[in-house]
Amino acid sequence: MTPLDTTLALAYMAGAVSVGAWLGRGARTAGDYFLGGRDIPWPVAMMSIVATETSTLTFLSIPGVAYAGGIGFLQITFGYLAGRIAVAAWLLPAYSEGRLETAYALLETHFGIPTRRTASVVFMVTRLLADSVRLFATAIPLALITGWSIGLSVAAIGAATFVYTCFGGLRSVVWVDSAQLILYISGGITALVVIAAGVPGGLPSIVSGASEAGKLALFDFSLDFGRPYTIWAGLVGGACLSMASHGTDQLMVQRLLSCRGLGEARRALVGSGLAVIAQFALFLLVGAALWVHFGAAEFESSDEIFARFIVEDMPSGLRGLLVAGVLAAAMSTLSSSINSLSSAAVYDLGIMSRLRAGGRGLLAGRLMSVAWTIMLILATIAFIPLSRGSAAVEVALSITSLVYGGLLGVFGLALIDRRAGRGPGGGRAARTGMLVGIGATGLVWSLAPEEVAWTWLVVIGAATTLAVAGGVRALGGDRAGGRVD
Repeated sequence: MTPLDTTLALAYMAGAVSVGAWLGRGARTAGDYFLGGRDIPWPVAMMSIVATETSTLTFLSIPGVAYAGGIGFLQITFGYLAGRIAVAAWLLPAYSEGRLETAYALLETHFGIPTRRTASVVFMVTRLLADSVRLFATAIPLALITGWSIGLSVAAIGAATFVYTCFGGLRSVVWVDSAQLILYISGGITALVVIAAGVPGGLPSIVSGASEAGKLALFDFSLDFGRPYTIWAGLVGGACLSMASHGTDQLMVQRLLSCRGLGEARRALVGSGLAVIAQFALFLLVGAALWVHFGAAEFESSDEIFARFIVEDMPSGLRGLLVAGVLAAAMSTLSSSINSLSSAAVYDLGIMSRLRAGGRGLLAGRLMSVAWTIMLILATIAFIPLSRGSAAVEVALSITSLVYGGLLGVFGLALIDRRAGRGPGGGRAARTGMLVGIGATGLVWSLAPEEVAWTWLVVIGAATTLAVAGGVRALGGDRAGGRVD
């Protein structure tokens, strides 16, 4: 890193923190802090969704996936779009019926408070684990650049992100996310241009070489459930994963609840699906180009490939901008996680309820932001010894897939059968189905990781949840007009 590179990267971090804190200066209530006053324009919400869900894993890990295999991962994004269309059609209207603060408030209306809290705790644990992986992936290039340890790099990113998240709330998060998305997409395009300029024959030569090696083969029609990137896993598994992540995960639903009505929320959600396809295509192409650039050299970790190119091969100035893009990708997801985790703790679990009752909901939100920032940093540092082996993007998606099926199943139960929460034990049936679904998914993942790819885990979890919940209700003698527990 030259002084110019370091200056650009540090200037970005300082600018993001300052602008983010300034944007949130008008927050007065918990509703302002967690939902942006429900006045977020849909294009901003859309860009925030894309920036949050892809983050550093897209910027660093997806090129590594293409480098090690090919662009078959793109098949999953077709399912992502289909899943968002389904959420926009069926789940978003249910959210719009009431002024809900979190996704899990919907479950309370069907199954009672215990089910709402159980689902919220599942979300919190999952988000903590998955985003610790994302934060770790970002610390890799920062450690390469500065010479710091991974732990110190994690703490530095976490501290910088915390400042504007804590003081600005969701409004700061989504507007800074939008700028960060533009920055790291520009970084990906710049990297592709630089790689092409350095390869004899340019982009046509890259396409030819990668194609001959099978790197650009997109569709795989295999029926092998052990292969994660097939058209069937993409359309079915990807759709279920997207329905769960964008319909039941507070991280994404929070942005939809902050929009100016159902129509804008739908545009933000479906538009994000189209944007994600284009974004993944860009970074997969970067990975295939890097395979040609490095002459198919082997690396200890696929997550280090793009990071090393940025640090070692990018021209001065551009290197600083790409490092800023890496930091932008990380800060967008981390800030979103802190805010969504805090909102779930305050609204779903009733933590800081005395402060809220006393009209100090904004203080409650900020105190929870402090607590979750510390926990995310500690969880990331704990992940460091376990980080070798798989690409970070696959680790993070596997973690979320383990529980998304249970969450999707219980939300589906609420929508499919309006009587699901009625009768003796209706809420218990929903909770039992969700927890058994999560357990069954974990069992499949641990016992048959080679036979069943992670892309099918959400399907398994959702189907198990629906079946078990229905069975428990039937055995309990589900009679309409009973209590919701």
